[in-house]
Amino acid sequence: MIQTSFAEPSKQWSEVACVHVKNRRHLQEEDEEQQQEYGTAQINIDFDKVAFPDRPPILGFGGAFTEAAALNFNSLSQQGQDAVIELLFGKSGLGYTLGRTHINSCDFSVESYSHDDTDNDFTLDDFDTEVTHDLESGMVDMMLLAQKSVDESFPKEVDEYGMRIIASPWSPPSWMKAPTSDDVEGALHAELMTGSALPVCLRDGVGEDSKYAASWALFFDKFITAYANHGVKFYGLTVQNEPEFPAPWDACAYDVSHEGDFIANHLGPQLEKSHPDVKLLFFDHNKDHMVKWANELLAKDHPASKYIDGTAVHWYAGGMDRLLDGAQGNPNMHRMVSELDVMDVRKDHVLLGSEACHCPTTGYAGGDLSIAWARAMRNVHTILADLAAGSNGFIEWNLILDSIGGPNHLGNLCDSPVLAVPHRALDAEKDFPAQLGFEHAGHPFGEVHGDNKTREELNAEGSPAKYLDVGVVVQPMYYYVGHITRFIRPGSRAVHGLVGASAGDPEVRTFRPKGQRVAGGGINDLARNGIEVTLWPCEGSTRQEWLLNEQKQLQVFGHDWLGAPTTSCLAQKPDKDFDGLLLTTCNIAENKSGLFEVVPVEGKQSKVHIASSNNKKSCLVVQPLRNNGGAYGPRGGAQVNVGSCDHPWAEWGFDSSTGEITSSAFDALGEVCLTTGWPFLQVGAFDTSATTAANGAVIVTNEAGEHANYVIKNRDQTVLAASIPPKSIQTITFN
Repeated sequence: MIQTSFAEPSKQWSEVACVHVKNRRHLQEEDEEQQQEYGTAQINIDFDKVAFPDRPPILGFGGAFTEAAALNFNSLSQQGQDAVIELLFGKSGLGYTLGRTHINSCDFSVESYSHDDTDNDFTLDDFDTEVTHDLESGMVDMMLLAQKSVDESFPKEVDEYGMRIIASPWSPPSWMKAPTSDDVEGALHAELMTGSALPVCLRDGVGEDSKYAASWALFFDKFITAYANHGVKFYGLTVQNEPEFPAPWDACAYDVSHEGDFIANHLGPQLEKSHPDVKLLFFDHNKDHMVKWANELLAKDHPASKYIDGTAVHWYAGGMDRLLDGAQGNPNMHRMVSELDVMDVRKDHVLLGSEACHCPTTGYAGGDLSIAWARAMRNVHTILADLAAGSNGFIEWNLILDSIGGPNHLGNLCDSPVLAVPHRALDAEKDFPAQLGFEHAGHPFGEVHGDNKTREELNAEGSPAKYLDVGVVVQPMYYYVGHITRFIRPGSRAVHGLVGASAGDPEVRTFRPKGQRVAGGGINDLARNGIEVTLWPCEGSTRQEWLLNEQKQLQVFGHDWLGAPTTSCLAQKPDKDFDGLLLTTCNIAENKSGLFEVVPVEGKQSKVHIASSNNKKSCLVVQPLRNNGGAYGPRGGAQVNVGSCDHPWAEWGFDSSTGEITSSAFDALGEVCLTTGWPFLQVGAFDTSATTAANGAVIVTNEAGEHANYVIKNRDQTVLAASIPPKSIQTITFN
């Protein structure tokens, strides 16, 4: 067992000693009195129950080789560069094997650029076959160093997996783009690569006769060839980064119909002719509309479907609330995998998380370790939840950025697992600038608090001094993600695993001891408008504590990552994109929250209907996950909706003294509680026998502000009894 804990942030990946007692294992530090006072969560694993045996295995994890990443990498000394490559791709580091890069510029470029700026050069005679900009920025060399590190660190994986990089376009050259509302009236094409016309960015659309669409498809072809000539062979492409968003940075919009036509008429045939081994992934946007796009473009009678090898998806919520990023859409992941089966899509279809990051700015710049830690916990939650739903991998956004999260030529500053701070290196000259020439953002979020901390202070907070001495900050999210990437190697598979309720006394919960009515676990940071309301085994935490207030709303309370108080109420209608109830504003005047009455079920003691005050025949009902809940099973995140009060899944238990709302819809498996988002205590279980010396690995993560006791059972046999500290993660390997 290895552990990373907020209580001891400088002891990352530390081994926790175990001793063997009779027929089980337990931590030496285990407190027997606390074991009796608090409940012990039952973590049920079945290493023989692979969740998706007919789908591709996990392909790996990684990050993006952007221009910003390359510039920051090259700002370091040779020692610093060597350290970063080992940190990200080496055997002692994260062991990344997936990557992503951009075709032409993206927002994390210093400025917009294209590899062919000659107007109406439809045959791309002037295409820069050397991709000189990407060579000079260091992007190509960084990819080659990553490939070399992976090959040397994981020689047994090279033949089947190795380093796999996908390429994604943000924008065609401006001469291919239709003018936008920002261009002068009568303009023949867009002046800039930023922004996009709707519903499609290309000048003459994507029909069979479109010269610009044909030329843009050829552009992909030439880009693949150019990189291959430098030694970088792409595993795959995505059609377009975030096609539904005409972003203020480099962008090209498509609706589902136009992306399908572009694939069918141009890109698909071009790749089939010139690069048949390069996989084509569609969508490459957020989880809200993924299933809608799949239902249209993956249908067997759609001419694009035969060219599509996979789906790329981002983790963003898509709105202005960045604290929802990574927190929405997991039920849609289950729907997506289920639809692949229903639509009889090829079994080798890949579902890949292709972009994720926290914004704005960096944990180092903000200086608050608790926020940096919260970001790390969110990363791990999303990765584990996606893998449990059937994802084949996860790609972080930028591999490395500067202290404020740039450069980004639109000022869209974000975080990354490691940061380049060459001015903090021991060999840095006294007047070495804190921001280099490629960074033009200044300090839009105030001073960089990390720069005001000493080497020793940062080391104590978990940014090791040995890396700071060569100009590199290693952040908490790095070590958290490493609990997954170092052990769940390519070829691993998700197996059944779920944190169940405490066994024995029904009054005892994992976070609520016997005799206590107040929910435990600490502050609920998911009491937030937009969070999905789900069902999980009961843990007695504030994430499962509800108040039926005087206005007849079901209300939750908490604080956000910045410490600001939050409160939200259960919505009256399901969300149109996620098809389940979310948390929403409690402001009655906005008429978004539901008004409910608790009505006893006739002839069933302690059972109630939670009925709409406006329609007594409409009640809260359990809505099972598609895909049977994947690796979690049906109790791992089922949704809640409104439906007929006559349905047996409309029966609930409501204990107003504890705030728990319970359901026995999955009676044979155990009770579940109404939950804001997900529980504090989570697990991911994996069969790693095909890839490592260990047969299996289990990741346990505790987002609570309190410790949690647990027992791991494999097919009802207890194999480990342990405790996990607050805000901690543990990885246990089994053989």
